[in-house]
Amino acid sequence: MAQDLRAIVERARSGDREAFGTLVRKYQQRVYMTAYRMMGSHADADDVAQEAFVRAFRGLKGFNAQSDFFTWLYRIVVNVALNHLRRPQRKRMVSVDEVKLPLKDQAVAADDPRRALELKQMVLDIGHALDGLPDTLRATVVLVLFEGMPYRDAAEILECSEGTVAWRVHEARRKLRGPLGKYLKKQDQGVAKASGKKKKAPAA
Repeated sequence: MAQDLRAIVERARSGDREAFGTLVRKYQQRVYMTAYRMMGSHADADDVAQEAFVRAFRGLKGFNAQSDFFTWLYRIVVNVALNHLRRPQRKRMVSVDEVKLPLKDQAVAADDPRRALELKQMVLDIGHALDGLPDTLRATVVLVLFEGMPYRDAAEILECSEGTVAWRVHEARRKLRGPLGKYLKKQDQGVAKASGKKKKAPAA
């Protein structure tokens, strides 16, 4: 699969629009979700994703084929999102009805309207809390805490050291502890519970 991807990237670098279309289809969902988590608005996420792919197509000739294409593309997405965030008069959506849940939560929401409302309110609360973070912390939170990226990959995308990423994660969690305390507490309890279960597992 990796060899196939490299071949597709090489064709796209040579100007093959069909090959680039294949790359767009492969990554469009992940790119869009990253843009949405950065922007908090589906309309803004559409604009960011579209602009990111346009920039990627125009910049492909300068892409080092020895590097990871996904990391290179993510760097573009994050930079475009940060540029959009710095524009004046940008407002995050304010209506719960406008919130769209991630795919993993949609099945639960379909069967339980009350739970759906709770999940949407959580997404909205997280979005507003992220608005209070400096841009660099926001981008780090999205990549590490939402996307689940290793510090190494996030550091490459954000063009900083792994130590800087670790500090930003710590600082972001400190700043979010107030507005998102109830959610972070549940997350920590879930991690502790899962860890406890592992410890109690019977020996082979």
